[in-house]
Formats: sequence, structure tokens, C-alpha cells
Amino acid sequence: MVLPGGTSDVVPLSIAPTHLRQLADHDAAHRRFTGSAGPLVALDTGPADGGTVLLVAGYTGSKEDFAPLLRPLYSSGYRAVALDQRGQYESPGPDDPAEYTVAELAADVVAVARALRQESPGPLHLLGHSFGGLVTRAAVLAEPALFTSLTLLGSGPSRLVGPRAAQLEHLGPLLEAGGVSAVHEAMEQLAMTDPKAQPVPAPTRAFLSQRFLANSAAGLRGMADAMTTEPDRVAELAATGVPVLVAHGVADDAWTPDTQADMAARLGARHEVIPESIHSPAIENPQRTLEVLFDFWGSVSAADSSVAS
Repeated sequence: MVLPGGTSDVVPLSIAPTHLRQLADHDAAHRRFTGSAGPLVALDTGPADGGTVLLVAGYTGSKEDFAPLLRPLYSSGYRAVALDQRGQYESPGPDDPAEYTVAELAADVVAVARALRQESPGPLHLLGHSFGGLVTRAAVLAEPALFTSLTLLGSGPSRLVGPRAAQLEHLGPLLEAGGVSAVHEAMEQLAMTDPKAQPVPAPTRAFLSQRFLANSAAGLRGMADAMTTEPDRVAELAATGVPVLVAHGVADDAWTPDTQADMAARLGARHEVIPESIHSPAIENPQRTLEVLFDFWGSVSAADSSVAS
């Protein structure tokens, strides 16, 4: 989820204010997949020998939230595919909020995963950021055999609660009154009052505004409803046997670090805390995020090889 936020006094970000974040160079090409409600737009680095990584963005996010990871992933032998969910940025979506349930969005992820399985042999690792974690979890529950592993990045065991959930309560009336532009203006004003907010370079700020205004109003409403009503499905996920990594920023301000640590324990999953990051480690501390991911995927491959032998 991408909502106004910033650093704490004791958790500085590793990236400089001039870093372009979502505009980082990546060499990935735009492509379209077929979803059940229309085309789904992605950034695709192209085939690689080490397997495929499917990256799913969170609420109000987009495929560009993984931009700093794409080139290093490909250089390390992975095909990386970062996805706009339906109604996000460049993926069009239906006009009915009821078509943005976790189940509907997960069906899109499954469709993309099936296509990738046909195109590329080898492992298929799934990663969901924030609300994307709830969606990717549902995709694994729907078809666990499709996926080699699941990474939940800054996500939680169930519905979002706390300050960010409280912000979402105001979303509906704002959308009704003034549409997506009214929500964007309110968020900009809120960000300006945050004394902890980090300066964002002008090109990135322009992109973030363009991206937010491209969101579907129905998608914003439907995803907000889905994110604040999702039940706890940790036991179901554990029962699939799919290897899971729970990773989050040291100062995550969506699902709390304690909540995510407890989820990892209940899953019997690997748990990694990423320093110098808050809710978006892929852009706040991409180097450490990559190290964590490579180590996890390597351990999954090693376990598979041991079982096969």
C-alpha cells in the first residue's frame, strides 16, 4: 500500500532523496497478460535460466514499485515479471467495486502464473507486497502446485487495522464527492503535514501523481474494502506446504513488525527484518531486499534438490 508516510528519527532510509525509486533503470519491457476482467500490464525482463519471479504490487501501487529489483534479478539469472493488478495504473479494470475482491484479484495472478509456466520452465517464485500479499496468498491457496515459493513483503495475516486502516475509512466519501482526483489532493495535503516525510525528487513525484490519478475509482473502493475485511488464512497457507518467506521493513507502519513476526511463527516460515526501510523495502533498501530474496530462493532450490535426490 502506498499512502503518505515517512521515516522515523531512528530509522533513516538507505536511499538518498535524489534516488529515482520507481523510475530506476530496469531494461524490462512492457507486455500484456490476459486477465478475467481485461488485460493486465506488466514489466517483463524476459526469459532467464534461473526461474521466474512474479511480483505483485500493493494498494495504490504498481509494477514500478519493483523497478530497483528488476535489473539485478535478471543479472542474477531470474526472469522478473512485475504486475499492475486490475484497476492499477496501466491495467484497466471494471467499474464495479465488487469485482476487486481478493478472490477476483487472485484469479488474475493465477492466470498470469499459468501463462508464465507455459513460457518458462523451472521454478516460479511469487512475491506480494502489502495488499498484494493478501492477493498472492489467495492465489497460492487456489493453486498451490503452480508456485515454488511465496514471499509476503510487508503484508499481514488478515485485515489491515490501525492508522492506515483509519485513513481508508475516509476513502469512500472522498471518492463519492470528488473522484480519484479528490483523494489524490487529500493525500498530497496530508503528506505535506508529515514532518517525517522524505523529500521526493520532482520526476518521481510527477510519476507518483500520474500513477495515482490513473487508478480506477472502483478499484480503490473495492480494494480498500477487501483489505479491511480479509480474514486470517494463515493456517490454510501453512497447510499448502509451499515455502514462505515473511519479510518487512524494520519500521513497517502498515501491519506491525510484531504482527508479521507472529504470522511467520504460525506459518513456520522464514522471517527477515529489512533494516533502513519502512513499508516498501524494494525501493527503500533494495540491496538488502535482494540479498534476502536470493538467499530464500536458493534455500528453496537446495531443499528441492535434496528431496529429488
